[in-house]
Amino acid sequence: MPAISQRRPWLLLGAVAASLCLGACSSVGDSARGALTAVTPYKVEVVQGNFVSKEQVEALKPGMSRQQAREVLGTSLLTDVFHSNRWDYVFTIRRQGVEAQQRRLTLYFNGELLERFEGDPMPSEEEFVAQLDTRKRRGSVPPLEATDDQLKKFDPPKEKPAESQPAPTAPQPPLPAVYPPLESTR
Repeated sequence: MPAISQRRPWLLLGAVAASLCLGACSSVGDSARGALTAVTPYKVEVVQGNFVSKEQVEALKPGMSRQQAREVLGTSLLTDVFHSNRWDYVFTIRRQGVEAQQRRLTLYFNGELLERFEGDPMPSEEEFVAQLDTRKRRGSVPPLEATDDQLKKFDPPKEKPAESQPAPTAPQPPLPAVYPPLESTR
């Protein structure tokens, strides 16, 4: 019995520590939650599918061949075996802190010719790039043109007179035509 009585204080201490830890979990306040959300790890923005711009949709015209439509939009993401006259272009973007966005465009063919197309309004390429670029802009953009004085630093050095140039060295002998084997022969 003495072995059980020696473990009893440790069991009691463990039970008290566990109850204190569980009690602390329920007392996390809004300020602590705010601090924890500020320290969340970076989540990669996920762009999936075929991005179709407003300019590409405007280039589509009924009566185009399948090949012409493919040249404008690229190969469709979804190919339905049961509906060979239909191409679906689906685009999804998932960003941290923003609800996932999904856009669709469906092309309908009659034989080899585009009959009609329908889908969500698409952003222009410029709007899409601006939407992806979430960096905060600070200050003004520096000038991207160099002055003539700045470019002179990169001019090649002037050639030296012929007498100060070193004499050309003798040509090197050619490399052997036969190389040692890659594997050792036994």
